[in-house]
Amino acid sequence: MTGSDIAIIEVGLVDGLQSIEDFVPTAAKMQWISAEVAAGLRHMEVTSFVPAKLLPQFSDAEEVLAHALTLPGLGARVLIPNLKGAQRAVAAGARSLSYAFSVSEAHSHSNVRKSRDAQFADFVGIMEFRRSLEPARRPYVSVGFATSFGCSIQGTVSERDVVDFACRFVEAGADDIALADTVGYATPHQVTRVVRSVRTEIGERLKGIHLHDTRGLGLANAVAALDEGIREIDASLGGLGGCPFAPGATGNIVLEDLVYMVEAMGFRTGVNLESLLELRRWVTGLLAGDPMRGNIVRAGLPKTFKVTS
Repeated sequence: MTGSDIAIIEVGLVDGLQSIEDFVPTAAKMQWISAEVAAGLRHMEVTSFVPAKLLPQFSDAEEVLAHALTLPGLGARVLIPNLKGAQRAVAAGARSLSYAFSVSEAHSHSNVRKSRDAQFADFVGIMEFRRSLEPARRPYVSVGFATSFGCSIQGTVSERDVVDFACRFVEAGADDIALADTVGYATPHQVTRVVRSVRTEIGERLKGIHLHDTRGLGLANAVAALDEGIREIDASLGGLGGCPFAPGATGNIVLEDLVYMVEAMGFRTGVNLESLLELRRWVTGLLAGDPMRGNIVRAGLPKTFKVTS
């Protein structure tokens, strides 16, 4: 990427689908991924290697990943909850893993039934596993810091905890860290402050941000992150998503609205918005009865809009 490029990472196939009870057919997931690549998206979290008995929606993880790996130019990331998930993902050919860590102790117990220290120990085991692999098979490993800006179970999350755990994970071998506003508590000033604090300690290893629009501040928080040099932002088609283990956590920022905003600001995404909106209409039919949000789909693109070249 150049300095004016933005990597928008579609997380709807994980964050969005994890809250949907009806199983989405594997062929439909594959079609969704292919259509987004055709629309210009190059970064996507395509599936999750969680136990199928916990989230049956991802019982087809190996098949979905196999399809994603056939698409030229797609950076296909997968979510892993533990060492077993990492081993399954690598066996399936995964080249990029995202490990979910809860900075909130209460959310950690709710989400994975473990303490934060136990989660960290799991990650150390994952790093040992990676080192045991031949260099060509070693995946890139990101860590998503859930509840970095607050928690709907315990309330305040210490900024010092965010910084300290970021240091610990980087020292343990994490390739990068992403801060997540899992329950939509963040404000632009808080995003600015926390990003600066973490970057002071781990530098450019802080790469991404994952935002929810629970209280309508998702895009404002994205601008605050951009102002601090963040160039990787998670979003989901139609704002699908939410954490089933965090009360009140509603959808992610809307992919289409984010693309429109950053392109209007002069950044490049490589995404064709018209194609994305057409795909959204198809997904809306696929997920009948499930809410999708967004402003661009409602109001349309302004006549003054020009894609950044």
